[in-house]
Order: sequence, then C-alpha cells, then structure tokens
Amino acid sequence: MIALVLAVIGAWFVSLFAGPAIYAAMGLAGFAFLAFAGIPGIVIPQKVAMAANSFPLLAAPLFILMGNLMNTGGISVRIFAFAKALVGWMRGGLCQANILGSVIFAGMSGSAVADAAGLGTVEIEAMKREGYDAETAGAITAASATIGPIIPPSLPMIVYGVTAETSIGALFLAGVIPGLLMAGALMLMVRHLAIRRNLPSHPFAGGAALWRAFKGAFWALMAPVVLFGGLFSGVFTPTEAAAVAVVYALVLGLFVYREFRWSDLPKVILDTVETTGVVMALVMCASLIGYCISVSRLPQEFGATLTSLTTNPIVYLLIVNALLLAVGCFMEALAAMLVLIPILVPVAVKLGIDPVQFGLVFVLNLMIGTVTPPVGVVLYVTAKVAQVPFDRMVRAILTYLLPLFAVLSLVTFWPALSTFLPGLLMGR
Repeated sequence: MIALVLAVIGAWFVSLFAGPAIYAAMGLAGFAFLAFAGIPGIVIPQKVAMAANSFPLLAAPLFILMGNLMNTGGISVRIFAFAKALVGWMRGGLCQANILGSVIFAGMSGSAVADAAGLGTVEIEAMKREGYDAETAGAITAASATIGPIIPPSLPMIVYGVTAETSIGALFLAGVIPGLLMAGALMLMVRHLAIRRNLPSHPFAGGAALWRAFKGAFWALMAPVVLFGGLFSGVFTPTEAAAVAVVYALVLGLFVYREFRWSDLPKVILDTVETTGVVMALVMCASLIGYCISVSRLPQEFGATLTSLTTNPIVYLLIVNALLLAVGCFMEALAAMLVLIPILVPVAVKLGIDPVQFGLVFVLNLMIGTVTPPVGVVLYVTAKVAQVPFDRMVRAILTYLLPLFAVLSLVTFWPALSTFLPGLLMGR
C-alpha cells in the first residue's frame, strides 16, 4: 500500500501544475487510493464530515471574519499612523513602521495574506509617496507579513493544533518571542540597508503627535490585550476568543471609529465565507489524504527509516527544515500542513522533540514559503498591490529572507525560545 499511496500522492502533486483547485485534486487523490486499495467509498463522507466537526477549528472562520472587519473599519490606517509616529524618525523610517505595524496587526488578524492585502495596501501607498521604490515597499511588506501567523492569534497554528492534537493555547504563546525576534531581525536589516542606500527618514514629530497617534489607535491596540487577557485568565477558550474578537472588531468599526457601515457587512461576510470555504475544503480533503496515508502505514515506515538514519533531534529538525522549505516553494501552506503533519509529527514526538516547538518550526518554515517563488501567495499579493512584476519582486525579497532564516535557525537549535512562555504560563 505504501507504493500505491506514494504513486497517488505523486500524481496529485504533478497535477497541481495543471492548475486545478488544490482541494479538488487532493480529494480525487484520496478517492483514487481508496478505489485501488479496495476500501469502501463510504469512508469518504465519514472522514470529511469528521474533519469539519471540530470545535477548535471553529476559530478559523471567526479570525478570518475579524481580519476582514479590521480592514474595512479603518483600523489598518490607524495602526500604521501610530507605527509611523513611533519609529518613523529612524533611518528607513517607513520600512520600520511597516514592520512594527505588522507586529501590531498580527495580534489581531493572524493571517499573512490579510496583513499583506489589508495593512500592506496602506503601507505600500505611503512608502511610494515618500519616494521609496515599489520593489522595496513590496518586499518589506511581504517579509513583515510573515510575522502575522507567528504572533497569536494564528490560523496556521489552529490548523496545526487541531491536526497534531496539540494545545492551541500553548502554540499561541510559543509564537510570541519568535515573532518579536522576526520583527527585530527585520528592523536590524532595514537599518543596515537604510544606511547603505541612504533611505529617507523624518525628524521625530514630537510627543504631542505621538500622543495623538496613540489615542487614534488606542482601541485597536487594545484588541490583543483583550484577547490575551481573556484567553490566559481562563475567561474563554481560543475558539471563544475568536468570537470575542469578532464582536470587538465590529464594535470598533461601527461605534468607535464609525468607518464601518451596516451596508458593508454583506460583502465582509461573503469574503469571509469564500475564504473559509477554501480553508474547510482543504481541511476536509486533507483529512481524507491523512486517512489514506495512515492506512498505508507510510508514517510508521517513514519514521522507521528516519530513525534508522538518525536518532538526533537536531539532525531530524534540519531534515524537516530542508523538506518544508522546499515544499513551501511549490505548495500552499495549509495544504502542505494538512498532508505532512501526520507523517512528520509522530517521528518528532518519538525523538523527544516538544510538539509545540515542532509546531512553531513547521509554521515558520511554511510562512517563509509564502514569500518564496514559485507559489509564494503573499509575494503574489504584494506584487499586485505594489504593481510590480513578479520576477522583480522575487529579486527584491531575497535580502529580507536572511533575517527570517536567522530566526528559524534560532528556533530550531534553541527550544526554549518556543517553550519558555507556555511553560511559564501554562505549566507545560
């Protein structure tokens, strides 16, 4: 059966280049395996329905809805204005504000695409007006958008937690320190490039201007505080936190900033349903593929092969890094997670790797994949927003990959970066 499942998955992977929807090709691959293996077709509705019937996964559409509400309600503009007032005086000030804005927005949306398409639109336009070339504006926007799914809340962390049966709360906490390190590393790179390229900066606008920007963004800045406060005080679960976040974003847009109208709600809901439909289709079809992989005993054989080669956790993590970075260049992140988690996580646990650390390594690799060609979805989004040809955007992003790889290396070799906060606050 291992040869059969490998042949089916290989055919599915090749078919992706023909352009069908990923979830459709994934579902057909699962159906083909069951048919050739002689397994009754009744398994298909059972497995896909079971995958969708998950309480933690309910957080995914709610966080997607919150991100759409934030973008429509004028919150993105206020976040960027505050970030600009805070760090705009530094060399390459708008690049620095771009990164800081992504850190703040990450605590609300949890999506790299939402960051790039929502906040990125504001950032790129402002940078162009200040004389930055479109490639620089798009590249730093794409690189900083990868912080979104690392700092909680995070849609990929939710998917990993559900699939790998790992605490979503612990995964959320694990992303805080690496996410801040990503921002710091990108800001150091920007400072170096700003000096070398003589990028513009502005004099500090003064305490009064900073205070005005802070007041304008105050309620938006409180969103992560509300989420984390309730989540880690035990008032609500991660899934319930997503519902609270939606209500909070709606109240901000309607009654505080008053830039969101009831007439905007149908479009926001339709956008959310469209995105959620794709995510759920991926989850359900990947559950079927996961069942096929499990029946074939591929994880057990793969694990035995790897553990015969090495029992060193660091060596295994390096292998996984190389694999995920390669996969991320060709495959959409959520689809890659749903296919590879059942194969890679059991081996990691067997080698004594903390599943929370492994989850962070997993997500960070695939987020870097969103800004690498040829299937870097965030890179495509920012190229479109910045109106830059994709090949020029690829060349521009290369420099900003270095700090991201540096943080990935730290997370790989230093488990405490991802396990310290969960251990401190959750006793793991």
